[in-house]
Amino acid sequence: MSSRRYPDTVDVAIVGSGPTASTYARILSEEAPGVTIAMFEVGPTVSSPPGAHVKNIGDAKRRSLAQRASEGPGAGAETVNSPGAVKSGERRARPGTYLLPDGYAFPGEDGMPVAAMSSNVGGMAAHWTAACPRPGGQERIAFLPDLEQLLEDADRLLGVTAHAFDGAPFSDLVRGRLAAVVDEGRDRAYRVQPMPLAVHRRKDGGLVWSGSDVVMGGVTRDNPEFELFDESLVTRVLVDDDGRAGGIEVQDRRSGESHQVAARYVVVGADALRTPQLLWASGIRPAALGRYLNDQAQVVFASRLRDVEAEHSPTAADGALSEQSGVAWVPYTDDAPFHGQIMQLDASPVPLAEDDPIVPGSIVGLGLFCAKDLQRDDRVAFDDDARDSYGMPAMRIHYRLTGRDHDVLERARQEIVRLGKAVGEPLDERPFVLPPGSSLHYQGTTRMGAADDGESVCSPDSQVWQVPGLFVAGNGVIPTATACNPTLTAVALAVRGARRIAEEITSSLLMSKSDIRLTK
Repeated sequence: MSSRRYPDTVDVAIVGSGPTASTYARILSEEAPGVTIAMFEVGPTVSSPPGAHVKNIGDAKRRSLAQRASEGPGAGAETVNSPGAVKSGERRARPGTYLLPDGYAFPGEDGMPVAAMSSNVGGMAAHWTAACPRPGGQERIAFLPDLEQLLEDADRLLGVTAHAFDGAPFSDLVRGRLAAVVDEGRDRAYRVQPMPLAVHRRKDGGLVWSGSDVVMGGVTRDNPEFELFDESLVTRVLVDDDGRAGGIEVQDRRSGESHQVAARYVVVGADALRTPQLLWASGIRPAALGRYLNDQAQVVFASRLRDVEAEHSPTAADGALSEQSGVAWVPYTDDAPFHGQIMQLDASPVPLAEDDPIVPGSIVGLGLFCAKDLQRDDRVAFDDDARDSYGMPAMRIHYRLTGRDHDVLERARQEIVRLGKAVGEPLDERPFVLPPGSSLHYQGTTRMGAADDGESVCSPDSQVWQVPGLFVAGNGVIPTATACNPTLTAVALAVRGARRIAEEITSSLLMSKSDIRLTK
């Protein structure tokens, strides 16, 4: 899948290798066979197959090395795996990610002290929790009539199931106790339920967590017209004289040499911070670029289950999770604008407590994610006079929590204590609010819109309004204030964009063949 000789020209150049970038590769491989595709990733390949989740690496040392290799310029820094780091107030990234060294906060603003990124094949999907809930209420994008079908397509690509922890000894107990205090008055779709997770099982019954490798699938890896280039920094999107995307400029991180690759279409699916950065560096600067940046304020808590005894359950092997209480989902509603994940500790992305050695799985972590009060001035800006560690315009984050945000946070604090008491005995008196940026669910910076009104970057097909042939992908495209994990929605939007490209290319090829027949 990888070579070091860059092509001179391709039909589609894809920047990034996370799940949305991989969606473009997958849909094009399925629906436009014969189309040449080149994917460029700034980071190294850290897993086999490329883009696989590091949780699937059984050996702890190899898994740690893969995480370190994903941490780009931040490799070697202490992470939240260190005991007590979550509540210490120190700026530490999660394993597999790295923080901005500066420019993350300004006087009088909240900023995003722990805004983080990953640099590796597979992007953040090599390190994520794999939670794939569907958006509800005002989280949904009203101007997309086909959203539900797109979400079905995203489920397929990610391999989503709600049955990952069926049979785990405490999963029904946890959901039942939560349901007793949550479900009354809610429509069925918004009641407590198992969290949809992007996982599948091996033949031996072990859980395998989806990464970009699952999204790509065999159809992409076996596509002779697809190539993946790791350690390749795309520094510029090339724009033709007629204003159409014409290719990319890429730097080989191993040799330092730069090359230009012509392309009929360019897809930028870096992440919600680096996608607008690349557009800015390319001189593509629509008014909404980088704006409406939103994170999901996150409240966490831990509780010991009441009245439980140790039960036999499948033994975790090769670094896999134990199967004890699983992951429960408390869906977002417009009346309660937060989304809940209640999970066994080894599924949690941050260490909340030590597990109980006497009754394994009896301590669960609770997390509520809050929908942001969207503001145009919340943004990632770029400094043309300063460079980051990759030589790109340095990021400057301007971000504030509004009065409404603080009100929702206070409600979430009260609610998470109520949920913690419902399932068991809380380990702490007060919940903990993680610093801004902790969710890693940044959105809005290349937002989709129904019309080119200056308040969006791209069309409902994810094509940048002012630059035909240039598509953007990732969580940054989501225009709504969400509380649920955004990956499923972002992949759904990428399906729509990829199909637009596939249709245009297929139509163009048919027209060319028709012209040839007429000439004859």
